[in-house]
Amino acid sequence: MGIARGLMLASALGVMFTGGLQAQRLGISNDVVKIGILGDMSGVFQDLSGASSVVAARMAIDDFVKNEEPPFRVELVVSDHQNKPDIAMTRVREWYDVDGVDMVTDSINSAVALAVSGLTREKNRVLMVTGAGTVSLINEQCSPNTVLYTWDTYGISRALAGSITRSGNKNWYFLSVDYALGQAIEKDATKAIIAAGGKVIGSRKHSTGTSDFSSFVLSAQSSGADVIGLANAGGDLINAVKAAREFGVSQTLAPMAATLMDVHAIGLEAAQGMVLVEGFYWNRNDESRAWSQRFFKERNRMPIMLQAGLYSAITTYLKAVKETGTDEAKTVLNHMKTMAINDVFAKGGRIREDGRMVYDMYVLDVKKPAASNGEWDDLNVRDTVSGADVYQPLSESKCPLVHK
Repeated sequence: MGIARGLMLASALGVMFTGGLQAQRLGISNDVVKIGILGDMSGVFQDLSGASSVVAARMAIDDFVKNEEPPFRVELVVSDHQNKPDIAMTRVREWYDVDGVDMVTDSINSAVALAVSGLTREKNRVLMVTGAGTVSLINEQCSPNTVLYTWDTYGISRALAGSITRSGNKNWYFLSVDYALGQAIEKDATKAIIAAGGKVIGSRKHSTGTSDFSSFVLSAQSSGADVIGLANAGGDLINAVKAAREFGVSQTLAPMAATLMDVHAIGLEAAQGMVLVEGFYWNRNDESRAWSQRFFKERNRMPIMLQAGLYSAITTYLKAVKETGTDEAKTVLNHMKTMAINDVFAKGGRIREDGRMVYDMYVLDVKKPAASNGEWDDLNVRDTVSGADVYQPLSESKCPLVHK
């Protein structure tokens, strides 16, 4: 909890305030718009969330205040959910009931996001999930108060598993983390594989934070599969890939939720040839490079889609608050669903009735070491995939909010 408290203090000291005298007249509760970063500050996902989420959030607030000059104050608070839904629920309940938090974001870890989504609906606040990717958030457990903003397992699986299977690698074996994220990735990838003419011939589950993947990799290696699908993330993914290389695995490795951070941690020598899908790549164009260099100055690392998505989510939310003149959740959420989202993260993005933010994603391949022009120059953008072709269509939705 020391890290979380330190980050909370740093955020409070660095918060931007403006126009507080007009806030009450505009319908801003407690004279301030308060945003909570609920992340993993010290666990297996800390490199994907943690301090990087805080930097992206502060960039968003700073840019919004500078560019929009809003007639209200903005405050940022931070907490570590420790990958435990009960801890997350306790903190967010306190945020809503005592601290007056209006919107919560990040929420990496699908079990945490699902738990907090229900509480957010009960308290009529806003949850913009930028870390977790379970499609349950836009299906049976959808909520009018929750937006699934950055990525989801259906979209990643459809883009990656379908593409690899259609290329001729038909037989898959999964190594999946044994909680909501892994279950959702494997389920959605299996659908894409079968639809593309392939099949899943085996699967093994592992716990979060597994350090020794020897037995898992050996099982996958001896299965006769063409592809080993890795339905995990963060440290689990990195450890699995390193183990596969150590044992000389020749099958195609398909990391279903890999990011630039994972590739950088693994190294190009071991990661070369892997194909992944992301919603953001820092070296894609001048705009992404300029924004990413600002982030780099704060974190000494390049951002991934989770940070760019969090920046975009906060920016979109704050614009909606300004344009409606209130932080009342339903009003702001309804307005966000009418907005076109155009920023460094998304072009022409929109939030559907099921809460899914739809935008284009990128298929990227990992460069060979000799092809890299320097640190963090690890990926090539191989293809752009339309959001309309990636995400679960509303015709398949199980969300009661969807009118078919």
